Amino acid sequence: MKFCDVCGSYMKMTARGYSCPRCGNEVRADEIEVRRMRDSPPERVYVVNKSEDDSLRVNQTCPRCGHHEAFHHISMISGEHAGVKQERTVEHYRCARCFHSWTRS
Repeated sequence: MKFCDVCGSYMKMTARGYSCPRCGNEVRADEIEVRRMRDSPPERVYVVNKSEDDSLRVNQTCPRCGHHEAFHHISMISGEHAGVKQERTVEHYRCARCFHSWTRS
């Protein structure tokens, strides 16, 4: 939203910037409007996750497929409740065959 520097009225957004309907004053916009063409194909988005090579392989049985090997990493969760600081560890597992994930606190 922008107001005219000359007369103080509300300025409307146009393709070239802002235009005052009362006095005709025009100001270039600081923002750039981006529009997507309908005919253009969507662009690919690559998601970068932590690779499984960074995790340890351990002997754990997958609850879904029964495979006996899984990737393992540990995370720390800390918080405060009623003024008492609490910390706990959570063990994360991911099956090496079907990639099913499960946790153990």
